[in-house]
Amino acid sequence: MSVWFLFLFAFVTATATAALVTPRIRRIAEKAGFVDQIDDRRMHAEPKPRAGGLAIYLGFLFALFVSIGLALKLSPTLFHRADDIHDVLGLLFGGTMIVIVGLWDDIMGMRARDKFIAQVVVAAVSMSYGFIVSGFEVPFWHVYVSVPLWLGVPLTLLWYLGMMNAINFLDGLDGLLTGVTAISGMFLFAIAVGHGHLVPALALSALVGGALGFLPYNFNPSKIILGDTGSLFIGYVFATVSIIVTAKVAITVSLLVPLIALAFPVVDAALAIWRRLRAGKSIATADRGHLHHILVFRFGLNVKQAVLLIYAVSFALGAAAYVLSGGLAHVRIAGI
Repeated sequence: MSVWFLFLFAFVTATATAALVTPRIRRIAEKAGFVDQIDDRRMHAEPKPRAGGLAIYLGFLFALFVSIGLALKLSPTLFHRADDIHDVLGLLFGGTMIVIVGLWDDIMGMRARDKFIAQVVVAAVSMSYGFIVSGFEVPFWHVYVSVPLWLGVPLTLLWYLGMMNAINFLDGLDGLLTGVTAISGMFLFAIAVGHGHLVPALALSALVGGALGFLPYNFNPSKIILGDTGSLFIGYVFATVSIIVTAKVAITVSLLVPLIALAFPVVDAALAIWRRLRAGKSIATADRGHLHHILVFRFGLNVKQAVLLIYAVSFALGAAAYVLSGGLAHVRIAGI
C-alpha cells in the first residue's frame, strides 16, 4: 500500500466523519443548551451552539485509528518502528485530554486559572511521552543546536501553552480558525512529508480533513462554532507534531518553520498579551483588539472579507515556511 494512499485515506475519512457528525453535535448542543450567547465580545448576531470542535476531534481520531489499522494489516513495514506507534498513542492521549478540558469549559465553564492548570497537566503528560524540544536547526546555517533537558522541559511547556492559547485567541470570526487550520496544516503536512516524518504527516492529513469537513457549517454565517473544544485541540496537535518533527536530529527542521506557518495566530496572541498587560488587565481578559477585529472595526471589512484576507496571509506564510524548510528535498518516507 502506497503511503500517499494512506495519507489520502486519512484525509477523506476525517473529512467525511467531521461532515457527518457536525449536524448531530449541533442538535445535541442546542437541545442541551450548550450555546454561545450574545454579548459585547461576540461577533455573531445570534446565539450559536458551541463545542463544534468535537467533530474535528472525532474525524481526527477515527481517521488515525482506521488508517493505522489498515496500514498494519496491508503494509506493516510503514509502522515498523515502535517509536511511531508510541508517538501516535501519545498524540491521541494528550489530544483526548485537552478535548475533555475544552468540553468542560464549553459546557460548564472554567476559571482562567483552572484552565491554565489543566493545560499544564496536559503538556506534562505529553512530555512524559517524550514530546520535548531537544534541539533546533539554525536557519540558513544548517547547524543543529542541542537543548539540554533542564532547558528543554520549560521550553516545551512554553511551546504548548503558547500554541494552544494563540490558536484559542484566533477563534473570533466565523470560519477563521477552521480555515487557517486547514491552510497551515496543509503546508506543515508537506514539510513533514518532505523531511520523512510519517506520524506527523498522517496526523496533519487527518487534522486538515477534519477541519475541511467542519468548515461548511462554520463559515459565515456559521451554524456552529468550534468552542474551546476545537481551538485547544487544534493548538495541541500543532504543538505536538511540531515537536515530533524537530526532535528528529538527523533530518531536523527549525522550530522557526512552524512558527512562520502559524505566525498570524502567534503574533496576534503576543500583541493581545502585551496589550492587556499594558492596560493592567489579566491576559485572559477577552476584548475586541485582535487583528481580525481590527480588520472589521477599523478597516470596515465584513466578516467574510476579513476571513478571506487572513486566509491569504496564512497561505503566504505557509508557503514561506515550506520554502524555508527545504521543501521535498529530503523525502525519506518508505513508499514515496
